[in-house]
Amino acid sequence: MSEGTMQRAAQRDPSHQRARRFSRAVVGAAAVPVMLIVAGCSSDSGTDDASKESASASASASPSPTVQAAAYGKLPEACDVLSKGTLGDLVPKAGKSGKEGASNDTASRASCSWNSLDNNGVDGSQFRWLNVSLLRFDSDVTRGEGDKLAQEYYAKQVEDVQAVEGAKNVKSEPVTGTGDEATAVRYDLKKKEGLFKQQTVVARVENVVVTIDYNGAGLAGEKTPSADTLTTLAKKAAKEAVAAVTEANGAGGGKATANPSTSASGSASKSPSKKPSAGATKKS
Repeated sequence: MSEGTMQRAAQRDPSHQRARRFSRAVVGAAAVPVMLIVAGCSSDSGTDDASKESASASASASPSPTVQAAAYGKLPEACDVLSKGTLGDLVPKAGKSGKEGASNDTASRASCSWNSLDNNGVDGSQFRWLNVSLLRFDSDVTRGEGDKLAQEYYAKQVEDVQAVEGAKNVKSEPVTGTGDEATAVRYDLKKKEGLFKQQTVVARVENVVVTIDYNGAGLAGEKTPSADTLTTLAKKAAKEAVAAVTEANGAGGGKATANPSTSASGSASKSPSKKPSAGATKKS
């Protein structure tokens, strides 16, 4: 049989023709899934893009969080909040000016202290120590409104004063006519120099907390001062200090702007639980 005859016979062979058709079918079948996979990826990508665009649109449509601005935007000079007459009553031998406390932001945190020693020679001495602390809270979108933050600090401050280590005969009472809320705490504190009568008045007006620390002692044989008298004087000082805060912010309140990112009152927010009353007893 010639070569041409053999080729024609092979082409006519049904099994050979089936093999050729099977080969073409396999190639075709392999191509179909690839096209489906490509089409599927393209479809998913479109869905993801649409979802991202929708989420982005929703986020941009959502309003930014807001908080009401604090009422007071500044503080008075701490060493000027009390009148000369009041200083004369509380610390008669303090001199013309007090000692201003350190602060990196006097619009948010300020303080001033006075020492008075009335030396009566062999009869002993009358000692007085007075400290005025002012702390202002800004409104903050993460922590809340300034007056609410001041309320929290005010409550914590009163608790701390009532729990001073070594305090005896602790008594507390509300003080009227002094800001939005005020509390007077008094106690006895025995020290090596003598028995000290400590008075602390904590008051809040809007977003500002005022703390008056006042103590007295009779040293070297002098009689111990009256706690009632010292408390009355401390209340008077607190009332004046609160009035000074209000006056410093004017008739309109000198409203502060709400802070969108940081906590209230800058340096104040770093140490909102500082206890002026504890510092007072150390300095006495």
